[in-house]
Amino acid sequence: MPRLVRIAGPALLLVVAFLSLLWALAFGGAAAPQAVFDPGAVVRIGLPIATMLGNLGVAVTLGALVLVCFALNDKPEFGKALDIAAAASAFWTVASAATGFLTFLSLSGTPVSFDQNFGSVLGQFLSGQPAGQSLGPSWLATVLIAAVVTVLCFAVRNRTALLFVTVLAAAGLVPATLQGHSGDAAGHDAATSSLGLHLVFASIWLGGLVTIVLLRKSLEGGRIGPVIARYSTLAIICFVVVAASGYVNAALRVGTLPQLLTPYGILVLVKVLALLVLGLFGLAQRTLLVKKMQNATNGGSKFFWWLVAAELGFMGLASGVAAALAKTQTPVAQTRGGTSPAWVLTSGPLPPPVTVGRYFTLWNFDLIWVLVCAFLAFFYLAGVWRLRRRGDRWPWYRTVLWLAGLAVLFYVTNGSINVYEKYLFSSHMLGHMLLGMMIPVLLAPAAPITLALRSIHKRTDGSRGPREWIMIVVHAPISKVLTNPLITAVIFVVSLWAFYYSPLFGWATVDHIGHEWMTVHFLIAGYLFVQSLIGVDPVPFRASYPMRLLTLLATMAFHAFFGLALTTGTGLLLANWYGAMGRTWGPSAIADQQAGGGIAWGVGEIPTVVLAITVAIMWSRSDDREAKRLDRKADRDGDRDLEEYNRMLEERARDGAPRP
Repeated sequence: MPRLVRIAGPALLLVVAFLSLLWALAFGGAAAPQAVFDPGAVVRIGLPIATMLGNLGVAVTLGALVLVCFALNDKPEFGKALDIAAAASAFWTVASAATGFLTFLSLSGTPVSFDQNFGSVLGQFLSGQPAGQSLGPSWLATVLIAAVVTVLCFAVRNRTALLFVTVLAAAGLVPATLQGHSGDAAGHDAATSSLGLHLVFASIWLGGLVTIVLLRKSLEGGRIGPVIARYSTLAIICFVVVAASGYVNAALRVGTLPQLLTPYGILVLVKVLALLVLGLFGLAQRTLLVKKMQNATNGGSKFFWWLVAAELGFMGLASGVAAALAKTQTPVAQTRGGTSPAWVLTSGPLPPPVTVGRYFTLWNFDLIWVLVCAFLAFFYLAGVWRLRRRGDRWPWYRTVLWLAGLAVLFYVTNGSINVYEKYLFSSHMLGHMLLGMMIPVLLAPAAPITLALRSIHKRTDGSRGPREWIMIVVHAPISKVLTNPLITAVIFVVSLWAFYYSPLFGWATVDHIGHEWMTVHFLIAGYLFVQSLIGVDPVPFRASYPMRLLTLLATMAFHAFFGLALTTGTGLLLANWYGAMGRTWGPSAIADQQAGGGIAWGVGEIPTVVLAITVAIMWSRSDDREAKRLDRKADRDGDRDLEEYNRMLEERARDGAPRP
């Protein structure tokens, strides 16, 4: 019977996905002929089918690679999982190429034909129309990434290198997040974040389960239990992210509750129902069957595998409806809602004038950082709870520092700073200073790596879990470089100047992906700098305290000079953005930029002073500990080292030798 499940499970996934897609296209009206420039039924039906097949291909690719990196050992399961990833990635490549071709036909209103004019129409669309100029490179990038991943899955067998292959495969979903309903809509940033999270984690969830079914025979002999348990942890995380991102997408596109009764809204409800059933299946697996699978010697119960087959069927339902939703008219118009300069630049209206109260009451939630803060808080507290449960102690102040740092990070990425930073350079600079200076000062002393190494169970079957990956990173040669205060100070200072006086600043301001990159970069650069100065986590290189203090003082000088340059500068860094926003309140753009320089100079130095005081205190305590150690040694051996030194001096004095 398990052999039948290996065939029936993936087949059920494809059949249900295909049938649900056809039903959803007909129900939502996406299959109906277009009033103007109709490309024909082949394109109208073929494009969603190609999109769905591409989604399934990338899902199995990502799911297999994630299991290789985090769940499987070096036995035959490892190689077979990579073969599955390679085959799925090749399928993804072909489906992506077909999707790009059909997208061109759909947008240009050109029916499928092979006459002489077809090539000229395609060339004119790709080079002369904005839609072609944007979508053409995007789909080409997706096809190239999928092809490269296919080759790498055949060629690479090093697990560390495969982690980067997994990241590359996830990057292949980026063009899809920039298209569809979120491409030019109001709320573009929220739509892009939620859609990107939805695609990545839904792919890992679905692809991981398909991979386990296909690996069923290779996981016999007691291997299925540990693999299922590890997949269950990934599936829980994926369920939370998919549910949250799906809600944000639905809220942006449906709008109000009455609009749930529209065709688009009903399709959303069908997808929500499928997600809830999948959650119940997952709950049944994790609470009732995982332990049985771990304790079983025959590979687990037949009921478990039939439950997995049913779960794949509902995943097929969700996949088919999702592909149809991307082509169905939404109740809320997915277009820009205004013509003011702020609307043209940001896809949103100007916020109200800044007041002290609004700086603590206005919110602009970024789902990525909401989930990051929530997961970091949960896993840290879970680690502390695990230590307490087994009788180990963990300093309470480290937990307080960690939660305080996450609270500030949540405010910077979701609060009023995130509301005003597109419109006020001073707000942007305040967020930068908090990300690069204040938050790391709170997070680094909380010792998250130490907590993880003490609380996460060690793997003994040859696979790599979070603990093993952390150990690899800590002992990697690059870590010795990145924990040197001189190197981290150079990264911190150079990136500060290079970012604001290069096109990177414009990219991070205009593009949402650039903005997310900026947040991650400043946070990591600041964390590495603070960790090298006052961190307590294990690192391969620990500089002396005089070197740390001198490095910090030099960094303070460069940082102050940067703030002074902005404060006294008279040229606008991003004139076509901050200078063209059309604000009718607040200071002028150049005055606001000079205020931002004052923030960089003044507010940024406060954490630096805290760092200097902390380094001095740690230096003093280190000297005290060294003195106490020498005193204890003297008590044990009667100060033998000092007596031998004095005896040597006496012998040299008797022999007439000069004193050293």
